[in-house]
Amino acid sequence: MVKDINSNTYINRELSWLQFNERVLQEAEDETVPLIERLRFLGIFSNNLDEFFKVRYATVKRIDEAGKTGKSELGGISAGELLEIITQIVIKQQSDSLEILATIHKRLEDQNIHIVNETQIDDSQHRFIKKYFLQHVSPALVIIILSDLVKLPTLKDSAAYLAVKMVFSNKKKQFALIEIPKTLDRFVVLPKKGRDNYIIMIDDLLRYCLNDIFNIFKYESVSAHMIKITRDGELDFESDLSKSFIEKISDSVKHRQLGEPVRFVYDKTIDEETLKLLMNIMGIDSKDSIIPGGRYHNRRDYMDFPSLGRTDLLYEKITPLPIKGLSLETSIFNNIAKKDYLLHTPYQTFTYVVKFLREAALDPKVKNIKITIYRLAQISHVASSLINAAKNGKKVTVAIELQARFDEQANIDYAEQMQTDGINLLFGVKGLKVHSKMCVIEREENNKIKRYGFLSTGNFNESTAKLYTDYTLFTSDQRILKDVVKVFDFFEINYKIFRYKHIIVSPHYTKTKLFKLIDAEIENVKNGKPAYMKLKLNSLSSYMMVDKLYEASRAGVKIQMIVRGICCLVPGIKGMSENIEVISIIDKFLEHTRLLVFCNNDDPKIFISSADWMSRNIENRVEVTCPIYDQDIKNELLDVFEIAWNDNVKARLLCGTHENKYRHNHLPKVRSQFEIYNYYVNKLQD
Repeated sequence: MVKDINSNTYINRELSWLQFNERVLQEAEDETVPLIERLRFLGIFSNNLDEFFKVRYATVKRIDEAGKTGKSELGGISAGELLEIITQIVIKQQSDSLEILATIHKRLEDQNIHIVNETQIDDSQHRFIKKYFLQHVSPALVIIILSDLVKLPTLKDSAAYLAVKMVFSNKKKQFALIEIPKTLDRFVVLPKKGRDNYIIMIDDLLRYCLNDIFNIFKYESVSAHMIKITRDGELDFESDLSKSFIEKISDSVKHRQLGEPVRFVYDKTIDEETLKLLMNIMGIDSKDSIIPGGRYHNRRDYMDFPSLGRTDLLYEKITPLPIKGLSLETSIFNNIAKKDYLLHTPYQTFTYVVKFLREAALDPKVKNIKITIYRLAQISHVASSLINAAKNGKKVTVAIELQARFDEQANIDYAEQMQTDGINLLFGVKGLKVHSKMCVIEREENNKIKRYGFLSTGNFNESTAKLYTDYTLFTSDQRILKDVVKVFDFFEINYKIFRYKHIIVSPHYTKTKLFKLIDAEIENVKNGKPAYMKLKLNSLSSYMMVDKLYEASRAGVKIQMIVRGICCLVPGIKGMSENIEVISIIDKFLEHTRLLVFCNNDDPKIFISSADWMSRNIENRVEVTCPIYDQDIKNELLDVFEIAWNDNVKARLLCGTHENKYRHNHLPKVRSQFEIYNYYVNKLQD
């Protein structure tokens, strides 16, 4: 637990994020979570930490190196002090994660799943490994012999390396690095013996085959220890006017691999001589985050731990449900023309989004399709539907965000393909990321243009739709869709600020509109009228928004908040936030829905949004917050929020002391994600 490092008013953003990742680690530790899922949560924890160092730690480090304290931006902590605190917390979390991993390994053995190392190989496994090494591993290896005569190539960001030390009879030493290729499966499944499964990690397979790799060296002893370097993930753009925007983004993604090192993780059993040599030739010093770890790094690969057919060690898969009243077998436009519908993935099937776009691609009456793209699936039916529409003569406009962090290359590839197939690409607005999730089509009906569309809290991505909870509103409400068209006009005419009557758009209006909604609750409570707010967000880090919530709390407005990740607000403080409660839910699915409910004197105003309450979402991105007008959908959103709020199995109470205590009580058990699925099952039966 971290104490006395925050101001009394705010929780530091970086430390709040680390406590979110601690909640992910809690899932890996939880004995009630299926065993292989626990391993996958360890992988998520590790992957999260990699991204944290590439982005947030790197940002704080730049502030420190610029000679600034950064206290106003960092919640009252200086950048230098914060870097030290982060390193201390991460070392502790890494240590805890290794203990959890060791416990999981013991539990796996109880289930006849054995993860063996290079010292535990028998004769039959020896033959399999040697054959596997020669056929699959050896051709893919990159081996660097370290020498004073050869300059060390730049080590890849977040790649795993084995640092090899060979000792000869004359006491001379030779050092080398083996890059573990990402193209190889990290976990090699060995032949089964009866009921027993055996797995060896590729790291240990390489250790077992060191003599095959270095047999030209006549060494007496050889050892191999893992290291990993994490680099600053910020993109640097060239000012070359002859290059297209796509080329500039593509070049900067490649240059990211050359970013400044921000973290160096090494096997704590490595000998001092090898460690010093590596740090010296890589230019790593005490200013960088140097973290002793276990025998294995890149534990994000545990997200892909093989299931071995053991469905009993995995979460039971749910079958995504249909939306009541919205058929996939008839025209989706005809249905939406009559009323709005809400899709809630992964409880309900994402197929509705693809169906909408497929129908638009084929319908002769559809003339225009406009959509924003942030992160697409690796094989995207959304993209293929848009390309299909363009080939059918529709005018298709795609506002694609090429700077979607760590998905830049995938978006570049899709952008080039779309451009080739005649789609009109928009690259957003200079200085603003396009993070809004919306689509509008224009259809000719009775010699007039009628619009249909959808607005969402999440990306139009088939893969994440199976794991992320998100809302998507399908609507033919011409008031909302007229505003959506104006956002697309803004992408093309950046100098003009449009006015919107229904949706709330960042960066121009979000702060003003949200403040107005909060002020209305403050005014109502002062006049003795009902007043409350129910907010569900991924992150809350804007001090401006935190201050406004404090103001509402002091006035007496009751505020319930469900925040998955960062929360810089300190709830429950007398005279400041005693009317604010905050919980966080980490479970089987990643909570990604963003929902805003304002009491409005018992006539609730309800919105879904692409935006979190972070400075970047309010000031530096194009975001859309969409009102819900349909009463049935309003009731559904209130029901689902209430189920989530009553969670007493996977909900944690957020507070200023970073304890991540579960909200357990004596009420009947409510595991909200399971109960929400049952809620939709019951709706279909009703």
